[in-house]
Amino acid sequence: MIIKTIVKKATGSIRSILFDEGDVLKEKIIPFETFIFIVHGKADVVIDGVHTKLRAGQSIVVPAHTFNSITALTGIEMLSTIIKSGYEQISY
Repeated sequence: MIIKTIVKKATGSIRSILFDEGDVLKEKIIPFETFIFIVHGKADVVIDGVHTKLRAGQSIVVPAHTFNSITALTGIEMLSTIIKSGYEQISY
């Protein structure tokens, strides 16, 4: 797996990620929404136990605070955009 950060700012980041077939981005929870766009190949995206198969040209939004993982069904290239709204740091 190769990860290249394209943009990194306080409000979010954009990364290009290359996977070999069978590579897995392990299950995790992040406090921000993430927009995933598949540039090339096919992937299985799991969000809170729900599997969604994506192919080149398709995208999905991973809601904040959800369990998620990505498995490459073929070699894939994807763009991952993390959207930091700023509300996460507000305490009531």
